Amino acid sequence: MTPSDPRPTVAPARRLVLQRRIRWVVAATITYNLLEGVIALAAGRAASSSALIGFGLDSLVEVLSAAAVAWQFAAPDPHRREKAALRVIAVAFFALAAVVTIDALRSLLGASPAEHSSVGIALAAVSVVIMPVLSWFERRTGRELGSASAVADSHQTLICSYLSAAVLVGLVLNSLLGWAWADPLAALVIAVFAVREGLEAWRGEACAQPLSSLTSENDDPGDCC
Repeated sequence: MTPSDPRPTVAPARRLVLQRRIRWVVAATITYNLLEGVIALAAGRAASSSALIGFGLDSLVEVLSAAAVAWQFAAPDPHRREKAALRVIAVAFFALAAVVTIDALRSLLGASPAEHSSVGIALAAVSVVIMPVLSWFERRTGRELGSASAVADSHQTLICSYLSAAVLVGLVLNSLLGWAWADPLAALVIAVFAVREGLEAWRGEACAQPLSSLTSENDDPGDCC
């Protein structure tokens, strides 16, 4: 690592392997989130569920985020595109937070109470399992490569798993106990996480700390960002 290049020292052959891994996990993330987004938006519209609609929009934001990373790593020198990719990720988060907040507040004010959605519950449960795996793989690879955008995108994928859990709880409470407020409340949780992650992506250069620099036993790669 040099003052002019903040990336960790990685052998050229290893760097190529890591870049291929990033492209693979990004492709998998885009594919899954496209399916997830379409299903969540359709189910949310059918059930008038702010949480599901917010979840679907979050999936589309994740697609945009992953696409920004894919664009970055399509270049001969991905590091040159890193700052632009981080900006795209951050702006997508902020847009998501605004849309979800407006829709959730409308629901809390009684515009359209959410109905039961078996499809939404099943989708959220599946995402709770899949998203952490994709996030861990991309974060680990991004940290070794020293890519702030890959790490930021992995955090967005991890947020998707947290949001899946929040949506799942909201949908179940609404279905079993009739707590209509639980659905838009889960949507507001999505908005809060989106703002937090947007801010971190905007200043995401700090996320590029390489694994080799973690010398303390108490240091945890997951603590970055």
